[in-house]
Amino acid sequence: MRFDIITIFPELFTGIFENGIIRRALAEGLVEVDIHDLRAFTHDRHRTVDDRPFGGGEGMVLKVEPLAEALASLGIAPKAERETPQTRVILLSAQGRPFNQAMAREMSGLDRVVLICGRYEGVDERISEIYCDQELSIGDYVLSGGELAAAVVIDAVMRLVPGVLGNQASGEFESFGVQDAEIESGADGVPRSQYGAGGLLDYPHYTRPAEFAGRQVPEVLVNGDHRQIRHWRREQQLRKTLLNRPDLLEKAELSAEDRKILEAMRASALNLKSIQ
Repeated sequence: MRFDIITIFPELFTGIFENGIIRRALAEGLVEVDIHDLRAFTHDRHRTVDDRPFGGGEGMVLKVEPLAEALASLGIAPKAERETPQTRVILLSAQGRPFNQAMAREMSGLDRVVLICGRYEGVDERISEIYCDQELSIGDYVLSGGELAAAVVIDAVMRLVPGVLGNQASGEFESFGVQDAEIESGADGVPRSQYGAGGLLDYPHYTRPAEFAGRQVPEVLVNGDHRQIRHWRREQQLRKTLLNRPDLLEKAELSAEDRKILEAMRASALNLKSIQ
């Protein structure tokens, strides 16, 4: 899979792709990342990429021409003429749709993603209208530019590309993961102790030592009963989601047992510190 990043600050990516899973994925050729300096596509001695907005107002706007030329150099035609469905052009913008795990999972199946990093007051709207398949935002806040957002998108998508994670199942058993029913059961008839999040938050994790600062690992996790562990983990997924992200429950596919657990949690102040 290939990522192309168009930016006026290519040096901001120094170091980001030189560590951890991303470095290994690049070294093994599972993912390719190319960074393109937008200023290389200007034709004046000042390498101008921005101008004042029509209609007045604060800030500067990234110009159409350098971006269109940069995209053309990458073989990206206007979307009305594009014949490469496995390529997606994305503008990173505070005005975009919120990026989420479902989008990352979908994008991991593409051949190529081109990321345009917005800057200043924004990007001339005609770039989005003519070239971009979608605008994405990584949160309800404003960054100085799209570079950090591009790194976030690449990390989230890249780790779902087959072969990138040491254990591909790690991408299934985590927050915002797939529905439990979509995950294969344990081998040799052994009950699976994990539980797919199905769009909810992940359950808590513990490792050695079993006791720290007077706090013990929950007994259920060390008793060896896979069914009990699995049930406890589902309860904890629901508990953590109810506490931290109750909005996720509105779209989640919940069983009758899930709803019963949630009703009990809502009714008992003993199970939750606080619920907004």
